[in-house]
Amino acid sequence: MTVLADDPTAAAILAAASCYPVPPVGRSPAIDAVRASRTSQCLAVGRDGVMLIVRRPWLELDIPVTPPFPAYLPYGSVGERRAELRCGLMPRELLGRILDHFRAALPNEAAAFVLWNENERSFSIHYPQIDDATPSRVTYRSPILAPDQHLICDIHSHAHGAAFFSATDDADDAHSTKIALVLGRLGQPEGPAIASRLCAGGMFLPLPRSPFSGDDDAA
Repeated sequence: MTVLADDPTAAAILAAASCYPVPPVGRSPAIDAVRASRTSQCLAVGRDGVMLIVRRPWLELDIPVTPPFPAYLPYGSVGERRAELRCGLMPRELLGRILDHFRAALPNEAAAFVLWNENERSFSIHYPQIDDATPSRVTYRSPILAPDQHLICDIHSHAHGAAFFSATDDADDAHSTKIALVLGRLGQPEGPAIASRLCAGGMFLPLPRSPFSGDDDAA
């Protein structure tokens, strides 16, 4: 077997972020195993570029990370992009409860998480410990999860301000796999405003639709 790195730490990192070529015919057992897994990820290299494949108990994501290569590669296609919630859409009523909580916290910002219990296949809200909250900033702590719990959605408010992701949000979300939402213009007639994205592989991906049941569009 080819050794990819002589440093043990580097070898462990490469093993956790495997990269597989797509065969020109037939299937790749290695890529198929990642796609069928409960928790795994890899990069698939094809003639049409590189695709990040991410699997979590709650998420199936196949997303291109490069354009097609200009050079000829004797590989197959990486396939179509896809993003599916294995856990299903979050119940709309959870968003209503979170909005009520955020409005009660005005004029300060606030935060909430949506968790999913894999064994019970049920969703719940976790309101985190708030270290500091003002009308323009909130700092809070991620929950300590039980083995069967998964953090699906990280939500915070911008109180009366616009809904957008700040540079601080980008830094906080860079190494997470989760849905992130910012809710703004709370308590205003035209509100609320919602900014949304899927965080995975260091990328911030637009949501094709709302992650909540009963909504058609993502903000």
